[in-house]
Amino acid sequence: MARGTFANIRLVNKLLNGEVGAKTVHIPTGEKLYVFDAAMRYKAAGQETIILAGAEYGSGSSRDWAAKGPMLLGVKAVISKSFERIHRSNLVGMGIIPLCFKSGEDADTLGLTGHERYTIDLPSKISEIRPGQDVTVNTDSGKSFTCTARFDTEVELAYFNNGGILPYVIRQLITQ
Repeated sequence: MARGTFANIRLVNKLLNGEVGAKTVHIPTGEKLYVFDAAMRYKAAGQETIILAGAEYGSGSSRDWAAKGPMLLGVKAVISKSFERIHRSNLVGMGIIPLCFKSGEDADTLGLTGHERYTIDLPSKISEIRPGQDVTVNTDSGKSFTCTARFDTEVELAYFNNGGILPYVIRQLITQ
């Protein structure tokens, strides 16, 4: 299933100048690769990845595989203008951080190309994260912007704190 993640023929990748399909650019080499192959290279190099997205990220499928796929590809966060409700919750369940740009902002207005390296300044103690908390995102190009962490409930924070819903449930069962 991981190979099929982002294999939609209507997927628009701005790293490829708006080309559609399941390919992307492997930033370190500049090679045009299938998303899966690029993701495996990033994982092998120990490089975490994020997704910069537009509005209603995740629309079209609320199936849990739509969130499992990015998790298996090594995606640690999605920064978008907005999320489809169920998909946002599924991302949290997979341990992926859902972040929303502030109103009126997006990757284009902030001058983000996707070639940057990003650091998300979450509190050092995950227990200090609060639903709807603002976080700062810094890039290696010197740009900094604020996003809203879309953990909407304390339960979602508990899932994230445990690396996703499955590790959370396993830990709960072990402690009983």
